[in-house]
Amino acid sequence: MDYVSQLKAIPKTKDFLICFDSDGCVFDTMEIKQKECFCPCFIKHFGLQPASKYAREVWEFVNLYSKDRGCNRFLAVKRAAELISKRKVFAERNIRPLHVKSLEKWLNEESKLGNPALDAKVKASGDEELTKLLAWSKEVNARIADMVYGIPPFPGVIDVLKAAQEKAAMMVVSQTPIEALSREWKENNIAHYLSIIAGQEHGTKTEHIKYAVEGKNYDLKKILMVGDAPGDFKAAKANNTLFFPIIPGEEEKSWAELASKGLKKFFNGTFTGEYQQNLLDEFDKALPENPQWK
Repeated sequence: MDYVSQLKAIPKTKDFLICFDSDGCVFDTMEIKQKECFCPCFIKHFGLQPASKYAREVWEFVNLYSKDRGCNRFLAVKRAAELISKRKVFAERNIRPLHVKSLEKWLNEESKLGNPALDAKVKASGDEELTKLLAWSKEVNARIADMVYGIPPFPGVIDVLKAAQEKAAMMVVSQTPIEALSREWKENNIAHYLSIIAGQEHGTKTEHIKYAVEGKNYDLKKILMVGDAPGDFKAAKANNTLFFPIIPGEEEKSWAELASKGLKKFFNGTFTGEYQQNLLDEFDKALPENPQWK
């Protein structure tokens, strides 16, 4: 499937567009996915069993409790490898730095950072490092499919979707695989609010927004990205659109704010300036850049 063409083909049906991240933003799925699915597979496939406690600290810091929160899974492996190489506790347990040279090269040449693209690269190259990476990623997906279900949206999400549907088109902008995204939105009977669900197969979040609005005469001040991670803000900033943060640990409060004030300001043109800046300042304080063990 040509995912970019799919994004470009979305018709403009409303003057306003709202883009939602999904994991950790609409659904309280970040903790269970990262702690019960991603991290155990990371320890297993990358030989980190002798220092599992510290490997878990690294993985959870990168993916839940830092400014890297919400990044693509393969970028998370690269970042985790960097932090592991700097912690002597791993060397003391005879764990060598993780091999990520092939990963780094692939990250530099590929934007659609998902299993289909990685699978094609593995078949073409036979690279041992990427083969291990693919096995890890596939097991992660299997664990998520087996474990992550029955999780409703955060309180306030449906209020926002209902309040916005008359004036705004809505879409998902995520680095989660499309299969998992579609399953989660459909099982909660809220997929009908969306024009499209864009996942990691569609490219980066920045590309999702770019291709969805390109050539459709949107006023950029009428496009809002809603997300819980710095990468969501970066995608909005790269496209010169507005951003509303769902602050980790204060998700219910954030959704209530969006429902009661944020949407009104977005639709009446008073979102920019002091209101958005106050939200961004609060968001910036919520996630550190460097780990506490430094």
